[in-house]
Order: sequence, then structure tokens, then C-alpha cells
Amino acid sequence: MKKLLILWFLPVQFGFAQADSSMYCVAFYNVENLFDTYNDSLTLDDDFTPAGAYHWSYKKYLRKVNNISKVLLAMGEGNPPDLVGMAEIENRRVLRQFCYESPLQKFRYGFVHYDSPDRRGIDVALLYRKDRVQILHSEPLPVIFPFDTGSRNRDVLYAVARLASGDTLHLFVNHWTSRYGGYAATIQKRNCYADMLKARCEELWAQNSQANILIMGDFNDYPADESMSKILNAKELHAGEIPDSMQLYNLMFRFAGMANIGTHKHEDFWGCLDQMVVSSALLQPDAPLAVQHRQAEIFRQDFMLEPDEKYGGYKTFRTFLGPRYIGGYGDHLPVFLHLHALRNANPQ
Repeated sequence: MKKLLILWFLPVQFGFAQADSSMYCVAFYNVENLFDTYNDSLTLDDDFTPAGAYHWSYKKYLRKVNNISKVLLAMGEGNPPDLVGMAEIENRRVLRQFCYESPLQKFRYGFVHYDSPDRRGIDVALLYRKDRVQILHSEPLPVIFPFDTGSRNRDVLYAVARLASGDTLHLFVNHWTSRYGGYAATIQKRNCYADMLKARCEELWAQNSQANILIMGDFNDYPADESMSKILNAKELHAGEIPDSMQLYNLMFRFAGMANIGTHKHEDFWGCLDQMVVSSALLQPDAPLAVQHRQAEIFRQDFMLEPDEKYGGYKTFRTFLGPRYIGGYGDHLPVFLHLHALRNANPQ
């Protein structure tokens, strides 16, 4: 297999450098169909093969890998995140290429991945920098719909990470059921995901009321929707508010009232389908590990966007526009936050 070396210069606009060894960056990115070129007889991946509908070639695949690497490098001004949750990853082969044969290779990424039952073969994964993070435990969490037991759903990825500072972080990487078929027809499915996650959080709190929990993903719902605000019960945190004990907070609420701001654009509406939800332990002012400024951010740079000729403004620069290949990045923008460890960092 040949390697393609692509060199590019990164425009620095809104990146956040991580010079402080006690600061950890955690990101989530739905990378939109990061498939290899091989036909898997067990999944519906035929479109992403050389003979398929998208004429998916190895050259296009490598460009996609390099494009996603470019985004992560730009996010940290050349120093990519310590932990990256990813959605729409096909398999371990793609992740190996991403970690070991891309511009990210010098950062010593490892990955956690499990094949899920999804019919198209797209999964979630977690990347981690092995010199900064140790994975203590991981497992896939299956979601069964009681009203549709034959459905093949994407698992939630659960991992327990120990940071170089010694702090422990419970991570859940999500890609919930899409709205294809309509919101009303699919809300029950996303509610099932939310119900399972809420139960898992309560189990963690029963063991440790100060558990550091970070839930990230493409939820295919917005922060105020039923699954997120009522079932998962992820609240909005207001300025100056003291967080309730053993409570989840959705850090994307602050973008709700902002025009033309979000992680995904549907027609003329930008909204936050991609979100960061954290436990109250990460928001306390004297916490040993805390979310910096108690905020999450959307990473958005000019090279990730293109003019929207139909609805005005800008839209995400995708890999395909309908069936036409245009060579962009994806249909979602990534989200991220910084965790500040008050203890002295002890790199592994």
C-alpha cells in the first residue's frame, strides 16, 4: 500500500495551543463517511468502493484522511487534541492509517474501536495520545429498542481514561439514530440512547458522586430536545451558577441563540447536533480537573466552509455534494473543550 505525503500550511485563526502540560484538549468530530476502498460483504459499504456509486478511490480516501488530520492539527495550532471522539469511522484499518500513516503519526495516537451492528458499517471511535493518556477500560454499550428489537444500532463507546496528571475521566462517544424518516418517527430511538446513558451515569455516581463524566457525540438532536434535556437531563449552566451535585450539563446551550452558529447546517438553519455534556464535578471552581471557562467551543475555520449559493452565508465544505466529489472535509464541524488539571502533570 503506497503512502501519499501531502504538505500544507495551516492558517491560524481560532486555534488553541496546548503549551501548558496541565491542560488537556478533548474533541469530537463526525468525519462523514471515512470509509476505506474495500468491499465488506457483511455491511452496506458498496457505494464507497472504486466500482460503487461514489467511485471511491484510494487517492480520494487518502485525501479524506489528510483533510481530517489537517483539521485536528489546526485545532491545536499544530498540537492536536489529547482525546478525540470520532463518528462515521468504518473500521480499524481506517484508524490505523489515520494514526500511523497520516500527518498525525508523530503524535503517538492510539485508538479504541469496536465493530457495531450498524448496517452500513459505520462506527464511533476514540483516539488518544499515548504519552498523555492511558486507557484503563473500554467497552461497547449496545442499545436495543424494545419496540424494534431487530434494529441494528450503533453502539455507544465507553472508555475510562487516566490523564498524565493522575485524574480519571469517564468518556462516552455517541452517534445516535438519525432523523431520516422525520423527527417524530425517530425520537423514540434517540430517547432510548438517552435513557441508557442516564442509567450508566447514575451507576457511576453511585460508586463516586464526584465522577468526572464527559459525554460527547453527534446526537442528531439539539440541546433543548426531549432526549437531551428531559431524558438525559443535561441542563444549561448559567454564568455564576453553582452546579448541582451529580448533575449533567450541556455546554452547547450557549450557542442556541446565536445566528449562523452551529456544528451542522440543514437548509438555512445552523444548529448543534454535536455536543459536549459533562458532569457537575468538572464544573466546580475548586475541582482538581475542571472544564476551562466552563465552556465548550465549535472549531470553525475558513478552509472548512464554502459559500452557500442556495440559502446564503456559508455551509460546511463536504467530501461530496450529492453524488459529485468536491474533496472537502465533512458535513459537521468539530466541537472541543479544555480540561485544566490542578495537580502537577506527570507525563507517562
